[in-house]
Amino acid sequence: MASVTSAKRLVVKIGSALLVDKTTGDLRHDWLQGLAQDVAWLSENGTQVVLVSSGSIALGRGVLGLPKTDLPLEQSQAAAAVGQIRLARAYEEALAPYGITAAQVLMTLEDTSDRRRYLNSRATFEQLIGFGAVPIVNENDTVATDEIRFGDNDRLAAQIAATIGADQLVLLSDVDGFYSANPADDPTAVRYDTIDHITPDIEAMAGDAGSGLSKGGMKTKVMAAKTATAAGCAMVICEGSARRPLTALENGANCTWFTATLDPQTARKRWIGAMKPKGSVILDAGAVTALKRGNSLLPAGVQGSTGRFKRGDAVAIHDANGHQLGLGLTRYTAEETNVIQGHKSAEIETLLGYPGRAALIHRDDMAL
Repeated sequence: MASVTSAKRLVVKIGSALLVDKTTGDLRHDWLQGLAQDVAWLSENGTQVVLVSSGSIALGRGVLGLPKTDLPLEQSQAAAAVGQIRLARAYEEALAPYGITAAQVLMTLEDTSDRRRYLNSRATFEQLIGFGAVPIVNENDTVATDEIRFGDNDRLAAQIAATIGADQLVLLSDVDGFYSANPADDPTAVRYDTIDHITPDIEAMAGDAGSGLSKGGMKTKVMAAKTATAAGCAMVICEGSARRPLTALENGANCTWFTATLDPQTARKRWIGAMKPKGSVILDAGAVTALKRGNSLLPAGVQGSTGRFKRGDAVAIHDANGHQLGLGLTRYTAEETNVIQGHKSAEIETLLGYPGRAALIHRDDMAL
């Protein structure tokens, strides 16, 4: 059975019902303080933690005196704008006693579906995690339209887990796992401890997200599991109301684990390796040697390029004899590459007229 303390990088999704009291609309400070203790405990253990948190609309709704019924899009966005400030402050105050810096990251579907934005998001997360901060992620409800919404934070959390190469995703829920049927309606329903393969039968058990067959949004949780496990990230559904929910999970609380057959790095390399290249870069012998040692590709090692690629596109990596070494996601356009190739990274800003990234292709964005 998996253990959260074994995770190198952990994403935790927190639902509104856990954070905000349904009756009063107030933040549940005691619960949040318990979660902060868990984050501190895991951080001390060496686990990097990212939180995907709902709650901004629920908090803002109370402040603005809006009804508890479904809100029009404009009112939801207004509530989110008010609630996001309070939510960010609450996390900041909860984590500060443990010396942990909280960082707010607001996302829309476009930020992960567009490869250029995806690379920007990934780089930002890496920097924040590298600084020891805990990113608090939420869907950017203040600007997201129905066309660019994830629509639920289960799927957002899974996409974030895939983006940052997390090896575990925890969905803190109002149910203690995945059941063969809705346990509230069917006393014979059985909870699964582990699901190794998401079969059509498993998907059918989850019901339809838009009908009465849905068990507390279980359909979206299975969709999240498919995204996470395909990226090499194991996912667990567990009941989150305990004051220290991650400690409870570690100590054997009921849950369902969806296992991943690959590790995140291998899954990412396969994803990149399956892409169709939009161009190519040709390397000198020194750059080829550096890549084989596991280094990133710097502009100085590039002798030339072909194609009309944009930032975030896949390009083929060739040696001077034309042999393909692999594929990588470029951090520069074809035009920019032509300008900076053969030059040191310190010269990029002078050559382009604006600051750039040191690597043309980062080693994490490369499949050799």
